[in-house]
Amino acid sequence: MFPVKSFFFLLSIFGLPFISYSQMPVSASNLVYVLEPDRVFDGERMHTGWWVVVKGNRIVAAGDSAQMQVPGQATIIALRGMTLLPGFIEGHGHLFLHPYNETPWDDQVLCESLAERVARAVVHARATLMAGFTTERDLGTEGADDADVGLKQAIEKGVIPGPRILCATRAIVATGSYAPRGFRPDWPVPQGAQEASGIDGIMLAVRQQIKQGADVIKIYADYRWGPNGENEPTFTLEELKAAVEVAHSSGRIVAVHTVTPEGMRRAILAGVNTIEHGDYGTPELFRMMKERGIALCPTIAAVEAIAGYQGWRKGQDPDPPRVAAKKKSFRAALDAGVTICMGGDVGVFPHGDNAREMEDMVAYGMSPLDVLRSATSVNADVFHIADRVGRIRPGLLADLVAVKGNPAEHIQDIRQVQLVMKDGIIYRKPQ
Repeated sequence: MFPVKSFFFLLSIFGLPFISYSQMPVSASNLVYVLEPDRVFDGERMHTGWWVVVKGNRIVAAGDSAQMQVPGQATIIALRGMTLLPGFIEGHGHLFLHPYNETPWDDQVLCESLAERVARAVVHARATLMAGFTTERDLGTEGADDADVGLKQAIEKGVIPGPRILCATRAIVATGSYAPRGFRPDWPVPQGAQEASGIDGIMLAVRQQIKQGADVIKIYADYRWGPNGENEPTFTLEELKAAVEVAHSSGRIVAVHTVTPEGMRRAILAGVNTIEHGDYGTPELFRMMKERGIALCPTIAAVEAIAGYQGWRKGQDPDPPRVAAKKKSFRAALDAGVTICMGGDVGVFPHGDNAREMEDMVAYGMSPLDVLRSATSVNADVFHIADRVGRIRPGLLADLVAVKGNPAEHIQDIRQVQLVMKDGIIYRKPQ
């Protein structure tokens, strides 16, 4: 029999939290907290002099402290010098990936066992939560099948700590367009996503992923499959429309990876919900997105991370072409009034460093307050989860984060995480 003491020793080595039987939380309905920060960002506006009351797993009051009725038996948590915000929502992540400068993407997909990738995802989920990101839209396991569904369930059951997960399972790519590739054609090589072809094929793939537990449908509308490895559109407009129709009829949103103008055009006309990346978007395309209510998830941090892995020294070297294109397209999206989500494509860079995207969004021209909105209420609205999270409002789930300072003035303050509460349970508390 494996000794219990050895089990806890291993947990301590890997930095994983554990709770003894005597420390197991009682029913959340018995717990009441009064959070007393210097200021509260409610997901839309900043308020000074506000307190927030949590009972069980819900926010029950938020407002002027002078008019607040403090419940008896409440635990007071003083957050002096801090800002209280809704738990951040990561809009584009891959919990089953780790940075490419550690292991190239192909090697992660081909060489790492499913057990290893799940083990890494457990660590990544904890890092994400402890950084103040209480929800993540995970846009594809990249070859780890439907393991994100099991990870989500383990978090929901309290087996492991982590954010709420919106699963995309395997994601969908056009047959022959994705990777890994370059092997003997008679060798069946594992792919980083589910392949599909034709209207019937892509509709079937959407339905299969819904069956497996997908909360959101992720589709690649273009990829590096051109004659010389350049990005070119993959699915036809008719195929994309069919996929969107099936997903929307099931109540699910559609996120589309696309960087080319033609891939973006087809995705927009198909009626998707979010465009992921949009590196080479034009003012005309962004105007179309604005007219149709389609949001952009820019993933600036991933672009800069990959450039860094290739030798670029940010702040010292001239911007490489893709970084320059990203700055141009992001500015065009802002000028067109496109709804901007916060999502960095984390996994390309380290989990727990999600704040990097928020800092980059400010550096690329957004105001800190608008970035805070993107990471909370905007993401909640776009992802159709605003009835649960994304704002500090009575009745919503108690997903909250407190940081030192005022990130509406200095966005870097979002890294100074002092308190993390998810579903009314405190995972990180000021010392």
